[in-house]
Parts: sequence; structure tokens; C-alpha cells
Amino acid sequence: MAANLARIRETIGAAPVTLIAVTKNVDSGSITEAFQSGVTEFGENRVSDALEKQEQVPPSVAQHIRWHFIGHLQTNKVKKVVGNFSLIHSVDSLHLAQEVSRQAQKRSLEQPILLQVKVLEDPGKSGFSPEQLRRDFAQLKDLPNLKLEGLMTIAPLTSDPIVWRQSFNGLRLLRDELEATHGITLRELSMGMTQDWQDAISCGSTMVRLGRAIFGH
Repeated sequence: MAANLARIRETIGAAPVTLIAVTKNVDSGSITEAFQSGVTEFGENRVSDALEKQEQVPPSVAQHIRWHFIGHLQTNKVKKVVGNFSLIHSVDSLHLAQEVSRQAQKRSLEQPILLQVKVLEDPGKSGFSPEQLRRDFAQLKDLPNLKLEGLMTIAPLTSDPIVWRQSFNGLRLLRDELEATHGITLRELSMGMTQDWQDAISCGSTMVRLGRAIFGH
């Protein structure tokens, strides 16, 4: 794992990119090992697994790491996620954002979120279409108790780097458009996973979500 992390960090170099270690199918011992190798940001796809792992890691580790929720978020699970994650990457509809806002208000806290966008048509993925996001953005940015940090996307499942870059460049251009139109700063672009993260960084990613690249299979 240390060698994997060293290679990843060498590739990232001085780029302003946050490395998020994805802990799907990874135990608390491996999370602790990654922390000892300098990783402080961890992402999980399933709510129950994430909350369990947050309890399992040693307190000396738990107090120094930030958890990201990166999986599909169902409305009925929002109350378990709000306040337990430093950043929710996968807010994929106005309805879901409204529920996150409502739960954050109930807890009197501000919940940082990213808006998940399906830049290219992909039946297997959830997310705002660019058109939906343009339509809903004025409402989204005014929801109380949300801190809108940026956008997230998952590129279509393909081995074609041209498609990856279309997706990533599309997200960056959409971010730039929304910033200009609404006078807002969206500083985070969460894009890039084990297969395509290097292309994502070249297209302006500020957060990459890596599981197998760090932990192996």
C-alpha cells in the first residue's frame, strides 16, 4: 500500500488535488495503515459500512480523518449521513438536496455537499443533467444549512480516454458557467477514479476517489 501511495503522490505532484481513499470492501486495519501512510481523507459508498468503520478505527486515528460519502444516497438514509460526513459528494436531485437541508436544519449544522452531474448520457448513473442543474441551481444555492462546495461526476464505464475527458471537461466548463451566472465559488471538482484519475487531474479535478489504486483488489 505504501508503494501504491508513493506512486500516486508522485503523479499528483504539486497539483492541488485531494486524495480520497475509497474504503469499499476495506477493513479498519487497512484504513489505519493508510492513515499511517499519510492519508487523511476516506470515502465510503454505503452508509451502514461507513458508520461501522468510523467506530472501528482507533480513536487516535478517528479524530484526525475526514469521511466523505460518495455512494448513491437514498432519501431515507439522509438523516444518518448529515453531520457524520465532512462532505457528501452525491447529491443528485433538488429533492435530495432539500432533504439534506431539512435534516441539517434539524441538527443546527451546516452540511457541505457536492452536486452529482451526469455530464454524458449514461443510463446506469444518477445525477443532474447539465440542463436540470442549470434550471434548479438558483433554488439549490439558496437552500439553508447547506454549504455548496462544487460538483462531482462519474465518467461512463468505458476504456476510451476521449469519453473520460469529454465528461471531465464538461463538468469543469459547467462549473465555470454556474460560477459566472450565479456569482458563486464552486471550488471542488470531484472526478476521477482508479481507471481514469490521471485524465481527470489533467482536466482540472480537485478530488480523486481511489480504491483499488491504493488498496489493491
